[in-house]
Amino acid sequence: MNRSISRTWWKTTVGVLLTALMLFPVYWMLNVSLTRDQDMRKSPPDLLPVHATLSGYRTVLDEQLLYLGTSLVIGLGTVVLTIALSAPAGYALAKLRPRGGGILSFVLLAAQMIPGIIMAMGFYAIYLQLGLLQSVPGLVVADSTLAVPFGVLIFTAFMSGIPGELIQAAQMDGARALRTFWSVVLPMSRNAVVTVSLFTFLWSWSDFVFASTLAGGGAHEPITLGIYHYIGNNNQQWNAIMATAVVASLPTAVILVLAQRYVAAGVTAGAVKD
Repeated sequence: MNRSISRTWWKTTVGVLLTALMLFPVYWMLNVSLTRDQDMRKSPPDLLPVHATLSGYRTVLDEQLLYLGTSLVIGLGTVVLTIALSAPAGYALAKLRPRGGGILSFVLLAAQMIPGIIMAMGFYAIYLQLGLLQSVPGLVVADSTLAVPFGVLIFTAFMSGIPGELIQAAQMDGARALRTFWSVVLPMSRNAVVTVSLFTFLWSWSDFVFASTLAGGGAHEPITLGIYHYIGNNNQQWNAIMATAVVASLPTAVILVLAQRYVAAGVTAGAVKD
């Protein structure tokens, strides 16, 4: 019993130390965001913001709100488009079994291996002809190309586990494929919807390649470009730079904490068969 307890404490201690090591950059970002300008080059630096200031966060409110709002619109738009495309596709592959479904799944898997910069160049050439450069809809479509293949794979795995008897019962009641999907399958796929929505939002929120290639210099730039421009134009006010990073990290952190139990169920769907 004593040996078992000692092993548990040893594993817990190691886990805590590793977690603290990984989270230290996040803590230091928060610490610097609250540090005064005159204390920024102090040696050794303060491990705690002894003379905390919110001037960096006031700068964020003055200069970065437009970028944050643009990222929010792009993220939500990408989530809506991804769910609208990937959920029906996953249902078709899982339950309707169309011809060539296996080939389509392979193509979707291969699409995730294409480097983002190559896709960005292709989008640039297309958007240049369509007049969609430096536009929010253009970024929404571009970001969704990364999320849709992932979403289709998650929905296919999750919906494959839905009992066929439920679908047959809906069909016996007169429901067609679309009504069955909307009224039966989609409500039961809540965990998959949350999982795909979360990862899609994270990808679009943190995207830099598509943003810099397709929206750089325009009136609607996301927060990744806002931070990039701020560092390039001002490398002295590090409290404001770190405050921007903290504010940009908050939405994704809050969403991840709130949705973690749905994500755990969604990403493991289809891994175990009865």
